[in-house]
Amino acid sequence: MELRFHRDLSRRRLLRVGALAFSGLNLPSLLRAAGARRDVSCIVLFQDGGCCQLSSWDPKPEAPPEIRGSFKPIPTALPGIHFTELVPRMAGIANKFTLIRSMTSDVAIHDVGRKYMMSGTKPRNELQHPSFGSVVSRELGPRNGLPPYVVIPDRKDAGEAGFLGSAYDQFVAGDPKAKDYRVKDVGLPDGTTLEEALSNKKLLEAVDREFEATAKSPLMGAMDEFYQKAFDLVASPDTRKAFDIHQEPEKLRDRYGRGTVGQGALLSRRLVEAGVRLSSVYHGGYDTHTSHEPGYAKLLPDFDQAFTALVEDLEERGMLATTLVLGIGEFGRTPKLNPQGGRDHWPGVFSVVMAGAGVPRGLVIGKSDANASAPIERPVRIEDLAATVYRILGIDAHKPLPGPNRPVLINKDGVPIQEVLG
Repeated sequence: MELRFHRDLSRRRLLRVGALAFSGLNLPSLLRAAGARRDVSCIVLFQDGGCCQLSSWDPKPEAPPEIRGSFKPIPTALPGIHFTELVPRMAGIANKFTLIRSMTSDVAIHDVGRKYMMSGTKPRNELQHPSFGSVVSRELGPRNGLPPYVVIPDRKDAGEAGFLGSAYDQFVAGDPKAKDYRVKDVGLPDGTTLEEALSNKKLLEAVDREFEATAKSPLMGAMDEFYQKAFDLVASPDTRKAFDIHQEPEKLRDRYGRGTVGQGALLSRRLVEAGVRLSSVYHGGYDTHTSHEPGYAKLLPDFDQAFTALVEDLEERGMLATTLVLGIGEFGRTPKLNPQGGRDHWPGVFSVVMAGAGVPRGLVIGKSDANASAPIERPVRIEDLAATVYRILGIDAHKPLPGPNRPVLINKDGVPIQEVLG
């Protein structure tokens, strides 16, 4: 959604602008006075729909055909550890990241599972817990004048600020694979360039007049304080430069892959390099109730290329030590192929990958049973993963946040994964 300035703005549209805080600019969060800052950033590559453990990092070559499927196991850089043939690049750098093969949950519904994984707290009807990015926005604030929390390509319910309010919501970057890519949440009127807008003081004067009628509205009360600074943020050359993926060499863009997850990973690297604290890239298509194997044959290689290029690029730039990379999804897929050749929702056991920010290299945590249907060694809950992430990011997971009726802990029940924390 682009930000459009019109003289005929209705009250409804003005309120909408106020409610969205300039379509995701998260003004109060972005413009808080800077205090002590932590220097660990995070990039999340989210496998939207739930990645199949058997088709990726936990193959079961000895299982019956209807369970193991047709993807062949291949050796990795870790002796005795095999992935499937769909992720050969990740197999080659398995000694650079941690693999957890024993994630477990009891939530098998997509929207609930996404919120669960992206917040570390099981959703409740009466209270929506904030996502990792929103907590990071509140606790750590902006750095170098950039949004602390960015989502690629589109807004996701799982990434919302929940009870923290829209001030800490996600900044939507759009899809960087587009040839004419522009930042989704930094738009201007039709046909108006940023340079034209900045050189035209009448634009600002017109906006001020339009907002004057609603300036006393409770919803709009904070807008006057932040409006000019928000526009300065949009206009900042540093902001524009950070989002300008076209500055990257073509060879490097090819290395990441030209799809959404590849270009999203590359844009995320640019953003954390410039000052963004957490960037989430959503890679869809994993919900394969039919034709699972043809779908994954196209899908997983893109993720494999993006994750590998990201880890290697961060390492080459000296950024991996201060950037946590997560490859996660809301759950796994059923051990047995269904009659339509698909795999259905399966939260009983699934896998996630972690790299950077001090995460051990070449570590495999946990083990699933012979059919990849349940953990038999070291089960890890979503709450535990979240507690670990917060520890790495330097956030006290037991800190109370101001809930609607009472304080709510950032992460109440999680136990940090000591193998990851060393």
